[in-house]
Amino acid sequence: MSPTAIVLILVAAMAHASWNLFSKQASAAGAVCFVWLFFTAAAVLYAPVAVIVLVVSHPRLAGLPIVFMAGTAIIHIGYALLLQNGYRLGDLSVVYPIGRGSGALLAAVAGIVLLGERPGPLSMAGILLVIAGVVVIGLPGRARKGSAALPPAAVKGIAFALLTGLTIAAYTVWDKYAVATLHVPPVLEDWAATLGVTVAVAPIALRDRARLATVWRSYRPQVLGAAVLSPLAYILVLTALRFTAISVAAPCREVSVLFGVLLGGRLLGEGGAVRRLAAAVAIVAGIISVAVG
Repeated sequence: MSPTAIVLILVAAMAHASWNLFSKQASAAGAVCFVWLFFTAAAVLYAPVAVIVLVVSHPRLAGLPIVFMAGTAIIHIGYALLLQNGYRLGDLSVVYPIGRGSGALLAAVAGIVLLGERPGPLSMAGILLVIAGVVVIGLPGRARKGSAALPPAAVKGIAFALLTGLTIAAYTVWDKYAVATLHVPPVLEDWAATLGVTVAVAPIALRDRARLATVWRSYRPQVLGAAVLSPLAYILVLTALRFTAISVAAPCREVSVLFGVLLGGRLLGEGGAVRRLAAAVAIVAGIISVAVG
């Protein structure tokens, strides 16, 4: 993998983990309201950037490119709602790694099966390390005597994380084809998804305007932080995908898992930090193996 791709993916990983921290902090206040607020803010903030790209690059946006821009919007609607409900029920340092890790694995497999990519033995070993790390992070911690090993809410949180991973794999493969084969500019592909979520979720979010106002008042910094960092993270990844194999790029961007575990443990006081950090290190080692291989 090229140094440029590595830098793009590392910066994206830090931005991605940070906006997921904001999302977790606001999750209890109302998943749909927070999702709609930060996607709406992102659509407004990045609209001038999208216009500049249109004027400067003059992309051909007819036929299949339009279909793929609409399709990514639909997939991202599912992703945003599944992720936020996962955070409502589970810890950041569990939901985030499982969602990201499973998404990376499925995307890498799709790259091999659907796009004909052929990673080497070292890369395959790295993919297995990523899987192992994700499994360890998802394991329940030691339960107190007489108590359930894993609360029902946590089980549901893991289920939402796995469904989130499925949508991550879907939009990664979909968008890889859009930016690398159809030559849709990454900024426009991401902005189409952002605008699509904004429009689709609006009727649901606007039904409870009192809750919407409460989320805005209480979590305005988180809303604006996610609005800036979420599109930035994905635009950087899409830029890397224009010239990097998806079976390599998708696992490597999950270095954000390490940042997510650290943020969950340090800032949110989530337990099991040692086990989760060890698993995150395994994931990072796997990512390095994929990159080198």
